[in-house]
Amino acid sequence: MKSIRQFSQVFAMALVLVPGLFSPMSQASGERSNWVATWSASPQPVWGDELLFPTRVPEQLEQQTVRQVARLSLGGKRLRIELSNAYGSRPVTIGKVSVALAGMQDAIDAETLRQVMFDGSPTVTIPAGASMTSDPVALAVEPLGRVTVSTYLPEETPLTTFHWDGRQTNWFVEGDQTDAPQLVRGDDVAESTTARVLLTGIDVAVDTDADARAVAVIGDSITDGAGASLDGDSRWPDFLAERLAPHGVAVINAGISGGRLLSDGMGTRVVDRLRRDVLDKPGVQDVIVLVGINDIAWPGTALSPNGVSPSLEAMTEGYRQLVDQAHVRGIRVIGATLTPFSGALPGTVLDNYYDAKKDALRQQVNEWIRCSGVFDVVIDLDAALRDESAPSHLDERFDSGDRLHPGDEGNRAMAETVDLDNLLSVQGEGDATPLPASCAGS
Repeated sequence: MKSIRQFSQVFAMALVLVPGLFSPMSQASGERSNWVATWSASPQPVWGDELLFPTRVPEQLEQQTVRQVARLSLGGKRLRIELSNAYGSRPVTIGKVSVALAGMQDAIDAETLRQVMFDGSPTVTIPAGASMTSDPVALAVEPLGRVTVSTYLPEETPLTTFHWDGRQTNWFVEGDQTDAPQLVRGDDVAESTTARVLLTGIDVAVDTDADARAVAVIGDSITDGAGASLDGDSRWPDFLAERLAPHGVAVINAGISGGRLLSDGMGTRVVDRLRRDVLDKPGVQDVIVLVGINDIAWPGTALSPNGVSPSLEAMTEGYRQLVDQAHVRGIRVIGATLTPFSGALPGTVLDNYYDAKKDALRQQVNEWIRCSGVFDVVIDLDAALRDESAPSHLDERFDSGDRLHPGDEGNRAMAETVDLDNLLSVQGEGDATPLPASCAGS
C-alpha cells in the first residue's frame, strides 16, 4: 500500500484552506478549540415518481416544527449544527432552531434546552444550493450522547433536500414547538418519518491540545444502515463509533442508500460528493470507502432497466479518483471489499439485482481492491461476512433477511473487522499495510 507521507506538505497547505478546521471557539473566554465533525447525514435531492421508493416526507412544510434526534460519536462542551438547502431551487427561511439533550422518543431534557443562533440571529435564510453552519452552542454532550434538534419553518417551504434513510424516528408538528419539552400533537398524533430534513451535520469543539479527529465512512445503503434496527443506532459506523469513542475519535456516516460510485441515482455519485460529505468536514483524517455494489447490480433491474454494468476499468478509475482527491488533503483512504449478495432482494421487483455475471465483476473489483496497492489500507468485509460454504452468499448470522444488507449482528461484525491499531496509527509513520499472500504475482 502506498504511504501518504509524500502528501504531508500539501496537507499542511490544505489546513489553511479548509474553513473551521482550527477555529477559535470563544473570544470572550479566551479558550481556543478545534472543531471535529461528530455526526452527519449526507444530503440528497427529494425525488418524484422516477424512483420506486416513497420519499417519507411531505411535499412542503409551513408553520411547522421538525424535531430530529441524532446520536453523536465524539462528545464536547460546545457544538454547532449544519442545515442544508443543497438541492433547493429557492431560499429556505428558518424561523427558529433549538438543541437539547434527547429524552425518550420526542421528549427533551428541558434543562439543557439551548437556542441556536446564526451570526447572532435566531433566524436565517439559506440560499438555494447552499448550507449554513450555526454559531457555537454551549451544550456539553458525552461521547455517544444523543441530542434533539428542533427546527421551525414559518413560511411555505417545499422540501427538496433530505436524507432518505435516517433509521431514526423524527417528527413534524404544527406551530413553533422548538422549546416544547415534549411535542404537542394535534388529536394526539404527530406525523413521523425516518428521513432527515435540512439537518446534515453536527460538529463538536475539543480542546486544542486534544488529539481528536474523525473517521468518515462513505458508501451506499449498507453504510447508511438499511438492514439496521430502527432507532437502534446499529449501523456499522455506529458500532465503529463505539469502538473509537474511548480513543477520542469521531465517526461520521456519509452513506446514501442507493448511492453509486460512478452514477447519480438516489443521491449524487460518490466521486462528485466526496469533497462535500467527507473532505470538507472538520477534523477528518481517514475515510473508509465501501461503494460499488449498486454500480454493478442496478443495471437491468427496475431501477435502471436499460443500464449497462460498468467495466472493471471504469470502476477502478473511479476508486483512483477518490483516493487522489483525498490524498491531496492529506487524508488516508481505507478501501473495503464489496460484500456478498447472491439471491438479493427475493420476492421484490428487484429480485434480478443479482446474477452470476454481476457477481463475477464484484469479485474482480474485490481482487483489485485487495491487491492494487491504491488504497492505504484494506478492510476485507467480503471475507468477514461471506458464508464459507457458499462464498457468494452472506452468512445467515449476518443477514438482515434480504440477502444484501447486513443486520445488526452483521454490522457489528463489520465494525469489529476494522483494525483499530492500524486506524489509530499516526499517518505516514510505520510500514504500509502489506498486500495479502493471495496477491502474490498480481
